[in-house]
Amino acid sequence: MPAMDRPIYVPPQGPPQGPGPSREIYPLMGEENIFKMLADFYQELGRSSIAAMFPSDLEEASQKSAKFFVQVLGGPPLYVIDHGPPRMRARHIPFEIDEAARQVWLACFMKTLKNADKKYSFPTQHMAGFKDFLEGFSAWMVNKA
Repeated sequence: MPAMDRPIYVPPQGPPQGPGPSREIYPLMGEENIFKMLADFYQELGRSSIAAMFPSDLEEASQKSAKFFVQVLGGPPLYVIDHGPPRMRARHIPFEIDEAARQVWLACFMKTLKNADKKYSFPTQHMAGFKDFLEGFSAWMVNKA
């Protein structure tokens, strides 16, 4: 990884402290629905004020992210097989992510999650825990004050 010419902010709360999302989500949703959810999420990101932070090929980016979420939600380790250990904070350090960018990212995800039970068979009993995970995960990606 190239050397950074800027100080890297570390969120005071540190890495997410709570439990991850339920691993029961994957068997209830299925891989195809997780990939669709992430494809829709990346379409939202592509229309957002932080679109420039993402590669022009949103389809490829969404598939990479979907592999991560399949694994986090209880499915096979697709991300690790294709890309190695997630190390998500380290992978995001090259991008300047401040709290405002985090809030846009979260808003795009929350918009995607509207009616997720119908669109993606997302199990409603696990939605609150998933949203909590997204809050903590995204806070840890902030690297610029």
